[in-house]
Amino acid sequence: MFLKRGTFFLLLGMSCLAYPAIAQDNPKPVQLEDVWKYYRFYARGIDGFTGMNDGKSYAAFNGRGTERTISRYLFSNGEMQEVLFDPNQHQGIQSVDDFSFSPDEEGILLTTETEPIYRHSSNAMNFIYHRPNNSLHVLYDQPVRNASFSPTQDKVAFSYANNLYVKDLKSDKLVAITKDGEKNRIINGTPDWVYEEEFSYHQAYEWSHDGQYIAYVRFDESEVPEFSMDVYGGELYPEQEVFKYPKAGEANSKVSLWLYLMGDVAREIKIDRAYEYLPRMYWTPDNQLVVLLLNRLQNHLQLLSIDPKSGTQTLLYEAKDEAYIELPEVMHFIDNKRFLINSDRDGFDRIYRCEANNCSPLSIEGRDVTAFYGLDEQKGYLYYQTPGEDAPHQRQVWRTDLKGKSVEISSEKGWNSLTFNPQMTYYILQYERADQPATYTLFDARKRKEVRVMQDNQALKDRLKEYAISYPDFFMAPTQAGHELSAWMIKPRDFDPNKQYPVLCFVYGGPGSQTVSDEYDGFNFMWYQTLADQGYIIASADNRGTGARGRDFKKCTYRELGKLETEDQIAFAKYLGSLPYVDDSRIGIWGWSYGGYMSSLCLSKGADVFKAAVAVAPVTNWRFYDNIYTERYMGLPQDNGEGYDLNSPMSHVTKVKGKYLLIHGSGDDNVHVQNSMRMTEALVQADVDFEMFVYPDKNHGIYGGNTRLHLFRKMTAFWLENL
Repeated sequence: MFLKRGTFFLLLGMSCLAYPAIAQDNPKPVQLEDVWKYYRFYARGIDGFTGMNDGKSYAAFNGRGTERTISRYLFSNGEMQEVLFDPNQHQGIQSVDDFSFSPDEEGILLTTETEPIYRHSSNAMNFIYHRPNNSLHVLYDQPVRNASFSPTQDKVAFSYANNLYVKDLKSDKLVAITKDGEKNRIINGTPDWVYEEEFSYHQAYEWSHDGQYIAYVRFDESEVPEFSMDVYGGELYPEQEVFKYPKAGEANSKVSLWLYLMGDVAREIKIDRAYEYLPRMYWTPDNQLVVLLLNRLQNHLQLLSIDPKSGTQTLLYEAKDEAYIELPEVMHFIDNKRFLINSDRDGFDRIYRCEANNCSPLSIEGRDVTAFYGLDEQKGYLYYQTPGEDAPHQRQVWRTDLKGKSVEISSEKGWNSLTFNPQMTYYILQYERADQPATYTLFDARKRKEVRVMQDNQALKDRLKEYAISYPDFFMAPTQAGHELSAWMIKPRDFDPNKQYPVLCFVYGGPGSQTVSDEYDGFNFMWYQTLADQGYIIASADNRGTGARGRDFKKCTYRELGKLETEDQIAFAKYLGSLPYVDDSRIGIWGWSYGGYMSSLCLSKGADVFKAAVAVAPVTNWRFYDNIYTERYMGLPQDNGEGYDLNSPMSHVTKVKGKYLLIHGSGDDNVHVQNSMRMTEALVQADVDFEMFVYPDKNHGIYGGNTRLHLFRKMTAFWLENL
């Protein structure tokens, strides 16, 4: 949901871990324009990294803009071996946004002119480049979605106008697998809005490994209520964008499973079990189709194996939970019966090896798995990420064999993650800290030996030395309820413990999220520097319901979102106010999305603690938000109406005493501006003064052109005036 969890963080504090400010004779203060206009603190990654079939080389972009090529490099020394594609040598294509290879690597599927639709989806023009004869052909004469090579490399599937197509590259014949697609009614092979947003799902079809079948999901949106937004643009009359959006308690798309055999017609596979959601499909190595099914409350998960020839259906795995089950991030089939999956059945989200629903844990005990990188089947090693030991704000990476023996791959404390080549013979270790942009180091995975540094962001590291930056302290903050909260704090560079400072708290707080993470952030964290330079302390804490601390800490907020989270944020603010260098009459709070919901609640429920709040794109009643996310954590509003309304900020507006700034984008397809409009009406009727700003046609991210600079300048002015 929302601005997904990683958009805002960088950390600080007080006791356990502190990063010193960079010393320099005449350091420059950070300016808003440095952050949101010139993006001077943006960290570079590795652009377009794709491991190649020989296991010794990789493909990546080289250069920028229209001069950007796709080239092949050796892992061993980074030496460029050849240019695989140069757009300047071909008419009809200006630049490449993305690329993928055919299985034999003779063909390259080029993505150009990409136009985002929602969070994960996009339309794009696609070209097929055939390397042996240097030929380039357009895939289709209109922008399409989700184009992909078949495993037999002679076909490409894609979606267009809600229908699914296959193009034969040898005959140039185009086959329409479906013909009933219609906007706001029938979708074939791509998900509807709510599946894309809440199941992170942009392609609803899958090739079988032998390339003979395509399994796809058909979405019938006919009964889903419509939501409309005015688009103001530059026209005389606004246009209206109308799309299907199922709010909590409302009807979903009716989803059905279909199977297409090459050269035949598509047929529906009638699933013999009750389900509401079909958010994932997989093909096993021996071409058995496996579908993942969830009920409406998302507390009953089933994995069903289907033989594409006979239609025989076999239950492979089943899980139930008193609260909810998130989609498994780990799903790896060793064969048609044995597989890896993650589950929090023992209190932490661990990786299990399963066969016939008999499962045994593999990942290390007592820690959540926060990322899974794959299984090296030749060596029998699985690779994954966990929080640090007693340090939920950090990340380690591990290797475990199929007998459960584990070895830590990372060696430095901070935030570690991996990227593998397809053969899992090499991996890139990405390492960063709050005070250090990422370094990407290549390792020989089998030997666990460093090969070379691929990107060190040295230019950015040198630039950071020119600026006056106060880096974070991390600590555990006590609460009166007896539990501790992972937290950070930024102090002014000229901090004097004998003075008292105002404090700005940053909150997100949603299920499974974290704002306290030892990662480099060249955006919001740098904005905090401008406030610290003007005498503010900035702090953040991860309340109950957030991630990386086990099942009980995360799921205790079930059916009453906002209650325990707000209690923890108020307790955190009171703890800060008890510190001798904090002015407890000048504590503010801000957040975006779920964080805007939280900051709004805190200003009302914590009216005697918080002097001011900023809420950007907030939910103001869970009845207004989509059903997949909301019902997962709240149940149906028909069954839990009190839970929905009791912790709605709209229900507490009469308690507001402090200053309140409400910000929203009118084109937010995710958290609709309706939330802020209804909050506005509640505040007006309660005779509460507040400020409001709406960004025309801007979506949930509120960006584009000068927008972010304007937004953060407005928030800065609000804090300088009201805190």
